[in-house]
Amino acid sequence: MLKIENLEVSVDGKKILKGINFSAERGEIHAIMGPNGSGKSSLAFTIMGNPKYKVEKGAILFDGKDITHLKPDERAKAGIFLAFQYPYEIPGVPLGKFLWTIAGGGRNFADFSKEFRQKMSLLKIPEEFTKREINKGFSGGEKKRTEILQMLMLKPTLAILDEVDSGLDVDSLKIVSQAVLEFTENKDKIVIIITHYPRILNYIKPDRVHIIFDGKIVLSGDHSLATEIEEKGYEKILKDIGFHMEKKEITAKDVL
Repeated sequence: MLKIENLEVSVDGKKILKGINFSAERGEIHAIMGPNGSGKSSLAFTIMGNPKYKVEKGAILFDGKDITHLKPDERAKAGIFLAFQYPYEIPGVPLGKFLWTIAGGGRNFADFSKEFRQKMSLLKIPEEFTKREINKGFSGGEKKRTEILQMLMLKPTLAILDEVDSGLDVDSLKIVSQAVLEFTENKDKIVIIITHYPRILNYIKPDRVHIIFDGKIVLSGDHSLATEIEEKGYEKILKDIGFHMEKKEITAKDVL
């Protein structure tokens, strides 16, 4: 399981997470929602171990082990995966060779290749993409599908999907959602979906929905909370529970 206890995190001396408490069991899907700049992506990066995010207080426990100060590669080897909101281009590294290197292990290449092509077909990724450099010249939707392809091949225990629905048209959203649902058929997995909007949750029904605001989880509920967000909006819901959204210009730094 994943357990986060009273987590406080700062970036460049500014506190951005202010006491996060959260837990998820194997077999569960959680959605973390909230307005821009509320701390959603910051929580994802902190769980993954991005060194920019300094843990000031609290702990992150994964499968009973304290991973609060592990390096990102150590967390990845422990079974944690992060699909980026803005996937990076990796020039000079073909997608097929990359996935064989990180996910091939001691497997027979023919077996790996068969599964690889099955997953590409599920995500409707053309076969010629195996020879293309990772994300170089890819559209936004192609990049997001490539992120999910990596998840399917790596088979992590914990998959964090940061704004995986942003930039997707309706058809791509359905394709990505179906792939995530296939991944969750294995009840040994935990999936955390970070999103602004409830539309992906029309296809992937979470067990729990959490609203994060000003660096804290301020409200949790079942799937119906996502419907309430869509109907009322964040401002009305936050006001009802005693929080006030300030009107301010959102910068890229706030979002990340």
